[in-house]
Amino acid sequence: MQNHPALKDHKVMSDLKLVIGNKNISSWSFRPWILLTQFGIPFEEISLKLFTPEYAAIIDKYSPSKKVPVLNDGDLRVWDSLSIAEYLAEKYAEKGLWPKDQIARAKARSVTAEMHSGFTGLRSNLSMNFHGRKSDFSVPEDAKKDIDRIQTLWEECLSSYGGPFLFGQNFSIADAFYAPVVSRFITYGVKLGPKASEYVETISNLPSYKAWGEGAKLEIN
Repeated sequence: MQNHPALKDHKVMSDLKLVIGNKNISSWSFRPWILLTQFGIPFEEISLKLFTPEYAAIIDKYSPSKKVPVLNDGDLRVWDSLSIAEYLAEKYAEKGLWPKDQIARAKARSVTAEMHSGFTGLRSNLSMNFHGRKSDFSVPEDAKKDIDRIQTLWEECLSSYGGPFLFGQNFSIADAFYAPVVSRFITYGVKLGPKASEYVETISNLPSYKAWGEGAKLEIN
C-alpha cells in the first residue's frame, strides 16, 4: 500500500483508497490513478495482483463487483473507472476535473464515454503492456479503424481548444481516459500524425505518467 500526496515524498492520511490491478497491464486502473495523482488529490493505493488466488480472497473486502478499479471513500464504494471519475469531479469540484465551459464539458464527456465503451478492436489487438515494446507490429484492420478514429478525436480537440491537453491548458478526465491509449501507441509503435504524436509526447512526459511507469517496472523486474 502506498500514499500518493501529489507525487510528494511525505505521507498524508486520506479516506480515499484506490484499489487497482497490475500497473503493467491494467488500463482501467490507470485512468483513476493518473487522474487522482495529476490533480494532487491524496489517496492510498491498494495494489492487487490480477488472476491470482490472493486477489480472489481479498477483493470482496473492497469491491462489490469483484473488479478493479474501485474507490473506497470511508464506507462508500465506487466502482467502474467512469463512475469514479464522476464522483471525484463532484467531490473536488473546485479542481476542475471537467472543463468549466459547458460546451467543452459536454464534448469532453462524449469523448470520454466513447473511450469507455468503445474501441474494442484496439483493446483486443493492442492490449496494455506498459513496458513492452513490439517492433514491426502489424496492426489488424479493425484496430486501424479505432486508431484512425482516436487520432481524429485528438486532432479535433487539440485544434479546437489549443492544446497541449485535449481541452486546452488543463489536464482533464478526458486526458486520463486516453492515457492508457498513449501507452498502447508507444508499446506497439503506432505511427501517428504530428498533432497526435505531440499529444503522446505531452502525456507520456507527465510526472504522473512516469510515476505509474516506475510502479509498472517494479512488477516485471
